[in-house]
Amino acid sequence: MNTSARHPVGVQPAEERIHNFDEVSQGYDHATMLEEADRCLHCAAAPCRKGCPVGVNIPAFIARLKEDDLDGAVREISLDTLLPAICGRVCPQEKQCEALCVRKAKLGGSVAIGALERYVGDYALAHPKAPQKAAENGKKVAVVGSGPSGLTCAADCAAAGFDVTVFEAFHKPGGVLVYGIPEFRLPKDKVVAKEIAKLEALGVTFRLNTVIGKTLTIDDLLDEFDAIFIGTGAGLPKFMGVPGENLNGVGSANEFLTRVNLMQAYREDAITPVYCGKKVAVIGAGNVAMDAARTARRMGADVTIVYRRGREEMPARGEEIEHAEEEGIVFELLTNPVEVLGEGGRVTALKCVRMALGEPDASGRRSPVPIEGSEFEMDVDQVIVALGTSPNPLIRKSTDKIEFSRRGTIVVDEETMRTSNDKIYAGGDAVTGAATVILAMGAGRKAAAAIKAKLG
Repeated sequence: MNTSARHPVGVQPAEERIHNFDEVSQGYDHATMLEEADRCLHCAAAPCRKGCPVGVNIPAFIARLKEDDLDGAVREISLDTLLPAICGRVCPQEKQCEALCVRKAKLGGSVAIGALERYVGDYALAHPKAPQKAAENGKKVAVVGSGPSGLTCAADCAAAGFDVTVFEAFHKPGGVLVYGIPEFRLPKDKVVAKEIAKLEALGVTFRLNTVIGKTLTIDDLLDEFDAIFIGTGAGLPKFMGVPGENLNGVGSANEFLTRVNLMQAYREDAITPVYCGKKVAVIGAGNVAMDAARTARRMGADVTIVYRRGREEMPARGEEIEHAEEEGIVFELLTNPVEVLGEGGRVTALKCVRMALGEPDASGRRSPVPIEGSEFEMDVDQVIVALGTSPNPLIRKSTDKIEFSRRGTIVVDEETMRTSNDKIYAGGDAVTGAATVILAMGAGRKAAAAIKAKLG
């Protein structure tokens, strides 16, 4: 048995990366990949696979890597996902597949499944091959939204022989993969565009600048398509509800990241620069908060993350928190904003109160309680709010063909992702509220399987 410890992934030094938007994680070189693949025990029960929302056969593709059979690894992983270069970079493997690895506790740490998947994905992008596709079956499928759930559903349906059209509101396909996740975590041209090109090779048509609910409606699509999948995400930001929140300089993390990504504001030759303050407070401690904070840091700001709970309760990936700390981002924990202060209509400070952790709430986390007399002011000129999102109401307001929850999410059967209308399916954040890329992809796979079963 290989008893070696897990091999770390190289990263760009913090003192360098805060001045650029180049990818932070450097991945494995070939020799390190082989050594890490050799650590896999190839367990018969494959508990790691049970932790993967799309069911990637992890031992099978790692076995091919161990043999240095890279084309074989690509074939194995492509049976379950067409987007391994994306999954390998942004999936929270430490909470999913790697959390169930039998080596985690005592045998040098879990196998670096995410890093190995990225290696396979990058190899596949560098050595593209024509994707396998079944004969056309004459059935048409509409996919609304080109985020991770939509792309996954579109890929699986196209590979099965369906005529697939993806409708995207923005001028580029990719959804949150393009406008939400920063370039330094997920390169757009190097990775996302190439992964999407695989779908185009399968015959998927992308109709861009098309807002379903405005340009067209779900009812319009029902007249033309045999099945519809809705994967419009959850892009409507939530705010704090405190005085001063309407001052200039207060905005959502979603808007900030979208502007930076789609306008490429990080480039020196950007023709549409995005405002970024010199002293920025980011409210929240999830992955989006880390993305916004680290983006603002690269744009020259001193950044403070303000979070009402403690470090152990922070929902962001551990890796992202560590990278943020390395990059000089300050964490004001057990701190809650109560008012945004300003002069002349612009932000000048953030008034906060210290918190203590009380009893657990419905989520199981200890509820924060204000400490009397602990108010203080933080000198800031921009406040970025990253407190979660909810689905855009456009779909809900433009059709009565499907059922919605009180939260505005689409109601579906959890096994098939079918809505109350037997021609319409939905998945991703439009169903769950804000969640992870891989969970959205898993929903897209379920929906595609149900569509294939129904339409043949």
